[in-house]
Amino acid sequence: MAETQGKVITCRAAVAWGPKEPLVIQEICVDPPQEMEVRVKILYTSICHTDLGTWTGVNEAERAFPRILGHEAVGVVESVGEGVKDVKEGDYVIPTFNGECGECRVCKKEVSNLCERYKVDPMKRLMVNDGGTRFSTTTNKDGGSSQSQRIYHFLNTSTFTEYTVLDSACVVKIDPNAPLKQMSLLSCGVSTGVGAAWNTAKVKEGTTTAVFGLGSVGLAVAEGARARGASRIIGVDANASKFEKGKVMGVTDFINPKDLTKPVHERIRELTRGGVDYSFECTGNVDVLREAFLSTHAGWGSTVLVGIYATPRTLPLHPMELFDGRKITGSVFGGFKPKSQLPSFAQQCMKGVVKLEPFITNELPFEKINDAFQLLRDGKSLRCLLQIAKFLKK
Repeated sequence: MAETQGKVITCRAAVAWGPKEPLVIQEICVDPPQEMEVRVKILYTSICHTDLGTWTGVNEAERAFPRILGHEAVGVVESVGEGVKDVKEGDYVIPTFNGECGECRVCKKEVSNLCERYKVDPMKRLMVNDGGTRFSTTTNKDGGSSQSQRIYHFLNTSTFTEYTVLDSACVVKIDPNAPLKQMSLLSCGVSTGVGAAWNTAKVKEGTTTAVFGLGSVGLAVAEGARARGASRIIGVDANASKFEKGKVMGVTDFINPKDLTKPVHERIRELTRGGVDYSFECTGNVDVLREAFLSTHAGWGSTVLVGIYATPRTLPLHPMELFDGRKITGSVFGGFKPKSQLPSFAQQCMKGVVKLEPFITNELPFEKINDAFQLLRDGKSLRCLLQIAKFLKK
């Protein structure tokens, strides 16, 4: 890729021009990486509910258009900026929305993965180095000529494009022999869910769990609990069509709230003689969060928040409810430190400790990205994989 190094690359990208407007596949310009940045050729990308939420403009404070969304992907390094030493041209990498600089106080401690400089920030839309962007338009959204306009970044990643530029702290090198399609899942959903079970809750063999919301992240939590030997995994979802996939991921019992005449937590307590050891809230709904909390066993039950909460509502708990020994905590990116821990996690996935293939329910060409969004909106897809570019391994 020496012919493109240090030069502006013209390529295709799916640009979001406004809330709920169809993404436009168009030519853009991608600048070379600056100091401590990496330019990556994207091979595969997939769509997550976070992309969907940003595209619909649910949170007005996060709106910034035009913008290139996308944060689950796998690619190959095209070039690196000054100072980058841990990846080089030709390396296979995954982008991560939650970075790791390796130098700040947080990165040097084992207890947190929220890097002081590169932790996830949904408001971030510009590069750290100079407060600028590395993307610009060559045409307007209708394909006509216009003055060049900058395009905003998204979640440190922006993967709905043939080439992207990331801070090096958000680029993780992976085994070149890894199944690339499946590795894209480690950028967000699978790592977030499995890590919530492994790193945040620390699920132990023989314990009981309840997972509220059986989307990709919830099923990843179930898969993580299964891999750790949980004896019972209760899946809760109002969409019964998800139950078959849940069985594949190790869910042992299913509850559809629509079928009950009592609160979900009461049913779970009945099934488990007082409550589960761990519950995971994966919907981003504070009312569901309360049910998840109350479904855990008094004395030692632990609830992990995994969903994204767009609502301004606060925790639906009374302080005195914490006096019975139950705990509640949040989990970002499953507690994984991306550069330090994801390569090892990828190896475990390659060995079959965690099953990745069942998460990919659809595959479409890049040009069909709006169809992929619709599949997710309709609840007909866990992860729809989009092939962005072809690259033959050496």
